[in-house]
Amino acid sequence: MQESFIQAYPKLLQSSVAVAGLWLAHGDEPLLSQWLIDALRPHWRAQNYAIKRIELVSIKSWQEVLSELGSQSLFDDASALIVTGNHKPDKAVIAELERFAVEAQTGAHSHSLLWLTPKQDKRAQSSKWFAPFAQYGHIIDCNLYNEQQRQQLLQIQAQQFGLRLSQEAWQLLMSHTEHHLLSAYQTLWRLSYLFAPQLDASSHDATHEGSNQSTTRAPNVALDIKDLQAALVSDAQFSVFDLSDAMLAGNSAQVAKIIFQLKATDEPTTLVLWAISKDMRQIIQLMDGQDPQALGIWRSKQGLYQQACRRQAKSQTAEWPALLYRCDQAIKGLVRQPAWELLLQAALELSGKRLFTMR
Repeated sequence: MQESFIQAYPKLLQSSVAVAGLWLAHGDEPLLSQWLIDALRPHWRAQNYAIKRIELVSIKSWQEVLSELGSQSLFDDASALIVTGNHKPDKAVIAELERFAVEAQTGAHSHSLLWLTPKQDKRAQSSKWFAPFAQYGHIIDCNLYNEQQRQQLLQIQAQQFGLRLSQEAWQLLMSHTEHHLLSAYQTLWRLSYLFAPQLDASSHDATHEGSNQSTTRAPNVALDIKDLQAALVSDAQFSVFDLSDAMLAGNSAQVAKIIFQLKATDEPTTLVLWAISKDMRQIIQLMDGQDPQALGIWRSKQGLYQQACRRQAKSQTAEWPALLYRCDQAIKGLVRQPAWELLLQAALELSGKRLFTMR
């Protein structure tokens, strides 16, 4: 079964969802992939699943996936695997995945496999590796193709936060965040603390983690444009969206200021890395000759991206993936260097201020 994210997501927020079998989520919007995991996680926990992540570093990694699905635990009823990476399974693994999916449908087991991949085009979707997911599993297109879908998804999030915005308030929110999904979501999250105090702290935390299926929600608080204007004016904190603008504009002093502010306000390092990596990826793609509109870059920001491209040389951008990988390792605690130091280095690199020569 194939569905768009906007079709599948509300269903996953229901109290009872069958999660066994194959799941494939493809798209270039990391936030949607994370929301999908957050929506599935409460169901996995409620059904006593052991949740594990596996990264496909090569095609051989699929053997680890199959081995994990075949193992039994004395303490858990089943396994839920979150698989990342773009290495496609070979013929033998495809046959095993098909068998796995059929057995899940017949109730022979209740294991769950969620594979997160980049966006797959029509040619990829006609490949043999795609068939088991399309025929026996669930395929979710984690991309937003128009503003209506973006606002529909944000309205669902607002409802989870206990908020109901007027149409004028929605227009102001989208304009203020320049139709940036993560920035709009963060604003809704902050609004929930300002205007929905009847939701206790645990409810807020559950909402942010996506564990909202079993949480009792207070009636939605109605907000009009005046409420939103007052909240936006009083909110003096920087966001990762402000960081993006400063990096693209080449304002290294402002970049450093924002990074220090984000650190002081405990902004999640994963979100900061997401903002930096998104801009770096799009700059690399633009320098390779791709069309900015096809990349989803808003017309109002295309000038900033072109300005950022002119500051960079391909020899420098070629080093960015390694730097982003080190940032990710630091966030996960796999290297000793503090994550915020590496995030600052990466942000300044993007703004055109090189601190170190990478080797």
